[in-house]
Amino acid sequence: MTASTFAATYAALTASHEVADHWVQIDDQAVHKGHRNRNGAIACAEHVITYTATQAVTLAAVQRVTGMRLSWRRAALGLAVSAATHYVADRQGGHWRDDEPRGIVRLAAATGHAGWLKRDPNAGYLMDQAWHKGWIAVAALIAASGHRAAS
Repeated sequence: MTASTFAATYAALTASHEVADHWVQIDDQAVHKGHRNRNGAIACAEHVITYTATQAVTLAAVQRVTGMRLSWRRAALGLAVSAATHYVADRQGGHWRDDEPRGIVRLAAATGHAGWLKRDPNAGYLMDQAWHKGWIAVAALIAASGHRAAS
């Protein structure tokens, strides 16, 4: 793996994360994905499917344009890590309800961020996005570690 392969992979996954999470995800998915019922699970799964497809298409396009050659197995594993961690976070919900944090917000509160989370209405969203981007870095490392030299 080269630094440029990791950088290009991370950039592709991060840019496509932004597009998939904010443009591709439809309102119904965004509203219902955290609900603790079958409809919530379906909405979240649908979102993660389109999210992962957006990341896969972007990663393939970047490979094609740059000549970067990733192992499809390692790229698929990286995408699976991104998808699974995205699903877990989105199903848990990232908000504060009735003075009780849920999901990523609970983790953030446990690590000393409770005051900020209660005061700032954007804090839960920011923690959620930081969680996703941290895991995207892990996914990019996995995908880029399968870089093949041009033959």
